Amino acid sequence: MKNDGIALDDLAHAFYADNEPEFVSVWSRELGQYHLGVSKLLERGGRIYRGSRAEKIWTADDEAAFLKFSPTHLHLPLLLALWTGQRQGDLLRLLWSAYDGTHIRLKQSKTSSRVVIPVGAPLKTALDRAAKRSTIILTTIDGKPWTPDGFRASWRKACARAGIAGLTFNDLRGTAVTRLALAECTEAEIATITGHSLRDVRSILDAHYLHRDPALAESAIRKLEKRTESPK
Repeated sequence: MKNDGIALDDLAHAFYADNEPEFVSVWSRELGQYHLGVSKLLERGGRIYRGSRAEKIWTADDEAAFLKFSPTHLHLPLLLALWTGQRQGDLLRLLWSAYDGTHIRLKQSKTSSRVVIPVGAPLKTALDRAAKRSTIILTTIDGKPWTPDGFRASWRKACARAGIAGLTFNDLRGTAVTRLALAECTEAEIATITGHSLRDVRSILDAHYLHRDPALAESAIRKLEKRTESPK
């Protein structure tokens, strides 16, 4: 639904992106107009993953298009997000000293969780080739640290140039969780890499991401076929 040309779902997502995970966006109707209300998370649950991000997963085609059409200095942020599952803020602050050639070690600013992430081959190649123009890994084209607003603006422009609509940098975190699960990683393995709690990993996979990936259905049927004797 639209209001003055602005998608209400997009407004809700913008609020959610700036305020996750402590709050969730709730739309209510009053006097014929929509307004944004905020409620605290339910005491029993983990983070609530719902609303406009349900289908917002970067596909392999999205990744390829971004790498083809975006400026090269934005390639490393993409790979870091996909191969670590970390938040934008933590990646923008990531120091070269956190990378020892095989692992990335960081303390997540939002949860204070410490994670040690083995660096996959594609990410290692990108990191080892990257110019070290600052103590911080991710920098602007001028070699300066990113500001959050500056990075978001550049990322939006790059996505537009690559023809990618409706996806944000924040969606790469959920995409990383999904890809790890499709690679048959356990929830515990995923949580160890991304820093999510087991409950949150389960919430992401159950509520939003995996049930929408057809590769899982194909895999499930192939496994069933292997375990089922064909009638003779």
